[in-house]
Amino acid sequence: MGKPIYELEEAQDPVGNNVMIVDSLNLAFRYKHIERTDFAEDYYRTVKSLAKSYAAQRVILTCDYGKSSYRKALYPEYKADREAKVANQTEEEKQAFLDFFAGYEAAMEYCADSFIILKYKGVEADDIAAYLTEHTFRDEDEDIWLISSDKDWDLLLRGNVHRFSYVTRKEYRLDNWGETYDYPHDMALDIKVLVGGKDNVTGIAGVGPKRAHTLLKQYGDAFTVYDSIPLPGKAVYIKNTNEFGDNILRNLELIDKMTYCVDAIGVDNTEDINGKVKSYL
Repeated sequence: MGKPIYELEEAQDPVGNNVMIVDSLNLAFRYKHIERTDFAEDYYRTVKSLAKSYAAQRVILTCDYGKSSYRKALYPEYKADREAKVANQTEEEKQAFLDFFAGYEAAMEYCADSFIILKYKGVEADDIAAYLTEHTFRDEDEDIWLISSDKDWDLLLRGNVHRFSYVTRKEYRLDNWGETYDYPHDMALDIKVLVGGKDNVTGIAGVGPKRAHTLLKQYGDAFTVYDSIPLPGKAVYIKNTNEFGDNILRNLELIDKMTYCVDAIGVDNTEDINGKVKSYL
């Protein structure tokens, strides 16, 4: 069965009423990297161990169910780079992924009696996490712990919302933000909008985090950068920013999960989420 991620004597219940939101497929990829497919029990015990560590009696597993239908409609090239990568897989690689995914589904079934599992077709886990933090648990006084190695989840951080990465084995909080990033948290979204990068989302050519930081210190936020186009100046990155134009607004919709999570999830699905977690409030 293989060595577990965490050495556990037993899966103990947590003491405390914090909330833990797990990026379920992201956590499962830990097993893919060590080529394990039979990991349901260990996955469950890992979640229980994390819940105990973070005093979280309320645990929600958020799931990806295909690519975001909302973002694909907005930007057909969304995650197209991943599709190309899959198309170039060998038969052996394809089978290995199918075996892993079967193991992941078995893990979700194993966990279903103990944790709330949220999964909706055409909806991604980070949108569900954004909805939970921004709407469902917005007025929560207890701590909310996000379990994911995806740095994009740091956009969801606030005073009582933190992230733990199983890859780095570190906690990411507002009070230690400067240990990881060279810009303030309130600029993080706008920097990603201008720089682009992940999920095949293009950014402004020649604009990296430092140059984006400079633009934002001058203009305030990404929308104001857009609203100020054409920007004055002869520098190449200024010319590229002016040419990027409406793509700034596109990137805001693609990247700002907090603002657009309801649109990305759909009203019917948000009502289902509200019903499933009602007993936690």
